[in-house]
Amino acid sequence: MAPITSLSQLDANQTYSYADYLTWRFDEFVELIKGKLMRPMAGPSRLHQNCSSNLLAQILPFLRGEPCRVYHAPFDVRLTTGGSNGDQEILTVVQPDICVVCDAAKLDDRGCVGAPDWIIEILSPGNISRDTRTKFDLYEESGVREYWIVTPGLKTVAVYLLENERYQLVDEYFTPGFIPVHTLPGLALEWAEVFAGN
Repeated sequence: MAPITSLSQLDANQTYSYADYLTWRFDEFVELIKGKLMRPMAGPSRLHQNCSSNLLAQILPFLRGEPCRVYHAPFDVRLTTGGSNGDQEILTVVQPDICVVCDAAKLDDRGCVGAPDWIIEILSPGNISRDTRTKFDLYEESGVREYWIVTPGLKTVAVYLLENERYQLVDEYFTPGFIPVHTLPGLALEWAEVFAGN
């Protein structure tokens, strides 16, 4: 079989596994959701990059000396469905904008296996449906305890917590003030700092 060196060689209707994903040799970062290829979006905008950097700048100092680790895209998060989790059985690989993992057993040299504790997705015009519907449902089903959706253009942060296996909207932040991180007690991010430079 010829090596896959271009997205055009892949069939959007086919089901792929993480084992397939590992053999692909092209530059685009793609995601697999339940075996289906999710086409890459355009590169992140300046506002998206500002928010990502601003979030990391507030999270990193808090985690120094703590067991939790923060990662940013591109970083493979392999979401599993229980049972056998070999590369051939894993059908979902996502690249969250930012994720925090507190269980070191979920980390390996290729990324994270299983649900991170906290995921932040930063919306861009082309990925709104993916992050607010597809990934929302996926993260809920996979057991991600806290999910933030950041909208740079509107300067809003929606915070969802997993309760009884369903996401509940805790609050939506759109004015200066602190945003508590429920999975990391003691950490609160300043709204104005999240959007500084936008």
